[in-house]
Amino acid sequence: MGASGKGAAVELDAGGRTVRLSSPDKVYFPERGFTKLDLALYYLAVGDGILRALYERPTTLERYPEGVTGESFFQKRAPKNRPDWIPTAHITFPSGRYADEMCPTEVGAVLWAAQYGTFTFHPWPVRRADTERPDELRLDLDPQPGTDFSDAVRAAQALRAVLEEHGMRGWPKTSGGRGLHVFVPIEPRWTFTQVRRAAIACGRELERRMPGRVTTAWWKEERGERIFLDYNQTARDRTIASAYSVRPRPRAAVSAPLRWDELDAAVPEDFDLATMPRRYAEVGDVHAGMDDERYVLDGLLELARRDERDHGLGDLPYPPEHPKVAGEPKRVQPSRARRAD
Repeated sequence: MGASGKGAAVELDAGGRTVRLSSPDKVYFPERGFTKLDLALYYLAVGDGILRALYERPTTLERYPEGVTGESFFQKRAPKNRPDWIPTAHITFPSGRYADEMCPTEVGAVLWAAQYGTFTFHPWPVRRADTERPDELRLDLDPQPGTDFSDAVRAAQALRAVLEEHGMRGWPKTSGGRGLHVFVPIEPRWTFTQVRRAAIACGRELERRMPGRVTTAWWKEERGERIFLDYNQTARDRTIASAYSVRPRPRAAVSAPLRWDELDAAVPEDFDLATMPRRYAEVGDVHAGMDDERYVLDGLLELARRDERDHGLGDLPYPPEHPKVAGEPKRVQPSRARRAD
């Protein structure tokens, strides 16, 4: 037993689906002593919640076959050895290349991925029925050096007001680190480009309401000690860790869904592989109603149009791996651009 991971295989029941777990005693988180079996049992305990977050979404697997201290990789293409009861979806990357990604439709798929060292699940903001039209607006509040989780909370509360003024409800969760994510269920009517435009409009409105405390500056040298609203997390092929995903950190923190009324008192370190099952047993999935109502982006897209018309605020840089987009600013660090001039 122990770190060698040579214990006898076990079989787990996941909603009537039997999933075999080899080397269940392999230690994945040495600091806490959590094993592969602990990881699988965690995902079983929060099964309905993580399945809601992943259901029919093309999902990239962040795998750590030898545990958190070992090598890792992102698996975008569905493993060839997956069972035939795990469906896939055909997705296209910005480069024009494509892949078939697994789309969980039952908790057994989550446990099957855990068997192969998957810690974090990265679902696309689309469903397999239509992989070109996102059904979630995902807003990532990322603390920069000199800021912390409490600063992200203040930005999230201001973001909540912006969304509500545009007839939308956001659902907050911890990132599993120092940041916060706010997801908004939307009707799948808009392209990735339009959804990204709505995210930029949110970020710019936050900049106006919280001057010196929030930024949409893509270049790190311009962000300062502010919360960065990472609008590019809405670009095609960018994904955010799902609710309930275990993050690859020594303490096995998890991305924890929260209610707005508990956000101010939340401590990210309180949510981990050991504590989340207890919370889940007590309160259930606090985002269970997330898909009950979907919203429209009309108000935010009108805000984006006004920003451009009245303030000359157009597009912002894409990530470096994306093809150049018409109307996009130069992808060069401001300091380098100044030296070139």
